[in-house]
Amino acid sequence: MAELNSPPTLIQTFSGFSSKQSIGLLVATAAIIALIFGMWTWGKTPDYRVLYGNLSDRDGGAIIESLQQMNIPYKFAEGGGALLVPADQVHEVRLRMASQGLPKGSVAGFELMENQKFGTSQFLEQMNYQRALEGELARSVQTLASVQSARVHLAIPKPTVFVKEQQQPGASVVLTLHPGRTLDGSQISGIVHLISSSVPNMPAKNVTVVDQSGSLLSSAKEGSTGQMDATQINYVRQIEQAYINRIEAIIAPLIGASNVRAQVTADVDFAQTEQTAESYKPNQDPKESTLRSQQTTASTSGGNQNASGVPGALSNQPPVPATAPIVAPSSSVPAAASGGVTSSLKESTVNYEVDRTIRHTKLPVGSIKRLSVAVVVNNRTLTDKNGKKSSKPLNDSEKEQITALVKDAMGFNVSRGDSLNILNSAFNVEKETIAPEIPFWKQPETIALAKDLLKYLLITGIGLYLLFGVIRPAIRNFSTVPVPPPVASKTENAEEIAVQERVATQNAAQQANHSYENNLEAAKKIAGQDPKIVASVVQGWVNNE
Repeated sequence: MAELNSPPTLIQTFSGFSSKQSIGLLVATAAIIALIFGMWTWGKTPDYRVLYGNLSDRDGGAIIESLQQMNIPYKFAEGGGALLVPADQVHEVRLRMASQGLPKGSVAGFELMENQKFGTSQFLEQMNYQRALEGELARSVQTLASVQSARVHLAIPKPTVFVKEQQQPGASVVLTLHPGRTLDGSQISGIVHLISSSVPNMPAKNVTVVDQSGSLLSSAKEGSTGQMDATQINYVRQIEQAYINRIEAIIAPLIGASNVRAQVTADVDFAQTEQTAESYKPNQDPKESTLRSQQTTASTSGGNQNASGVPGALSNQPPVPATAPIVAPSSSVPAAASGGVTSSLKESTVNYEVDRTIRHTKLPVGSIKRLSVAVVVNNRTLTDKNGKKSSKPLNDSEKEQITALVKDAMGFNVSRGDSLNILNSAFNVEKETIAPEIPFWKQPETIALAKDLLKYLLITGIGLYLLFGVIRPAIRNFSTVPVPPPVASKTENAEEIAVQERVATQNAAQQANHSYENNLEAAKKIAGQDPKIVASVVQGWVNNE
């Protein structure tokens, strides 16, 4: 009875299969293995990323040949022409390609000078040098983050010994920027000076830079129309913002940072002016002046003791004794006729230094000519005992204090023509619209993680379904061996054979639909109903009939 209830071995199970069952089991096993291998391969499919884009045919062929030698899978993106490799190998492949000098680019540099042929003319050598220099400059410009590609054209004149015929070289640069990228003024100026510094005797004003749409990015400052450039505009904006910060910073502690708004308009003079003035001071006291030169001339002439005068009787008479009259009589003799007369002449010329002042003044560029300031101050917010808020305007004293503070902060100058306007009014504050934060499940990282989890869960679900829904029932059905009908003895009558067939049929049905315990219970039930039949069947098994 124990031998009857013991489960069959694996060899016995396969030996009891028919040819169709064996073939079906092998086909099912092969299909299951192929399906599992396919799911594993699908799960291991790498995520491809862009290695290089917009490759030339020469660089593309060299890179593909190198990838094939390194056994690295690759494929091309549809429509874009980009070369794709597995995402986890992008950086490694780029480093390996860089060590091989790939990609070289569509422009040639100084490698043109490496393969010079014998007998090359001087003109061809000069052209190759110019092409090489253009290629190297284009490669240097392409290293900028915003530049996708660049082309440089140089106009180098022929050297001459005549000074009047000498010409300065020039350059034209065409830039192709990445989508959505722009260049600011400092970057454009950097490109211009990079080109001008690489070519001898090339001024920066001879370099022209345009983008892929034909817009002029560089413009010479000399001979301009007087319009402000980007640097000057930024300088004005910085000055205005500095004054705004000063005004708001000094008023905010009084009424709150959110209760004051200020705007400043600065009139800045960018004209370059030079002045030369020569002034003379008025005449000073000679004692305080500086002596420059002095010249003095003196001459003296004297008369003799000989007789002189008008000849006549009066002049030949002896001298009259001296008398001292009370009233001196008038002399009728001319002075020129008297003797012993002496004359002298003295001239003096004095030159003093002239007090002269020469002043040469160069006015600074970017000086402020005028400031216009407008300030809006919010009313005070008061809260009563019940918690109700109300708005109250500022009084005159508070307004005067704020005005004085603003004037000191901005450096108010009446002679300069500055203007200040302060307005006290209630603010119409709108409720700030807070941008909704991106939910966690909408973030790109979460979406990528969910895709990976969904892929692996799908693979796991398919595998479990195949294991428990297909493989296990198939093995169970194939392992169910039909019980052979007992061999009937010669002494058994037709009734016993029919009973045995019925028992065998019932046993087969029970084995197909119930477990081992259920089959045992069914056998016990049959033995209780008809023990004679069961005894006959067991006797036949024992006798091996």
